[in-house]
Amino acid sequence: MRSSQHFAPPEPGAPRPGRGPVRSRGPWGAMAAVAALALALTGCGGGTDTGTPAASAEAAVADRVEPLSTVPKPQLPVTVTSADGAKVTVRSADRIVPLTGSLSEIVFTLGLGEHVVARDVTTTFEQAAKLPVVTRAHDVSAESVLSLKPTLVLADTTTGPAEAIGQIRDAGIPLLVVEPAKELADVESRIDTVAAALGVPDSGTELAERTRSRIEAVQKSVPAPADGRTKPRVAFLYLRGSASVYLLGGRESGASSLLEAAGAVDAGKASGLKKDFTAITSEALAKAAPDAILVMTKGLESVGGVDGLVKIPGVAETPAGLDRRIVSVDDGVLLNYGPRTDRVLGELVAQLYPEGGTES
Repeated sequence: MRSSQHFAPPEPGAPRPGRGPVRSRGPWGAMAAVAALALALTGCGGGTDTGTPAASAEAAVADRVEPLSTVPKPQLPVTVTSADGAKVTVRSADRIVPLTGSLSEIVFTLGLGEHVVARDVTTTFEQAAKLPVVTRAHDVSAESVLSLKPTLVLADTTTGPAEAIGQIRDAGIPLLVVEPAKELADVESRIDTVAAALGVPDSGTELAERTRSRIEAVQKSVPAPADGRTKPRVAFLYLRGSASVYLLGGRESGASSLLEAAGAVDAGKASGLKKDFTAITSEALAKAAPDAILVMTKGLESVGGVDGLVKIPGVAETPAGLDRRIVSVDDGVLLNYGPRTDRVLGELVAQLYPEGGTES
């Protein structure tokens, strides 16, 4: 299925002083800083989409999670180890506050969405839309979280500021920090970790197995290159046009695992870019030589759609730019590595191989 949905910028990742989780310098490092800047300047804003196909009704409906068919009954209390080394005892799952979109997705898909009392700005799926937002830009508001009297707060190592995390813990609220997802291999462990903290390990196993089987099914649908042609080279671009943010993803961008699972080559990684992101230049794009360009849909809108994208220096001269071969995926799921990862892969495959693998 093709996608023309919207992607919220990823959670912040720059280290901050003070208490709480130490922020990762992994794939979100550079991306987080520019995302926060872009959000402040544009309100996650768009611009006019002059070249992107209009979102279909089917795509809009698809921005939902699919809970397990069996409603879990948390077996609590449990004590779990947080990614920052703290021992966390959870006595109630009645009022849950997940502080990233990915963690919200897992909680809802486990079947405990009715116990979620707040969301962060990156939680965009339909079932959570009416929940109060407890982040300002991408920073957590401790006061907003505490006002909701949560019995469990879920964060990951990119969540901050550290002072807010410390304030929540000082109030005696159980707060579990989860390792961030960077690749397909992280999907099941994240699900298991959240399920264990919620006292529903069996549901976690069920969801992890369902997610794995669906991902494997999509991977089996990836067509082999036809007529001896090579795998398509795909460059992941992070765009926020109104803030003049134009970045090319490298080895640590977080997109490599998805692209490789979809039978493609990460063009930025293959060109030797070892960092997460680097500024787009004509030289970098020429070296990457992508056959297709992967973007977040809101980012594509922010530069004026495909017509605006090819005006960015260097894009029009790439094979992808010449062919206007642009792959656009929902901002809310693209790099979540959660229960909807199979959907992301399915959209990548559908757009990369619209004729069943006859293209390079």
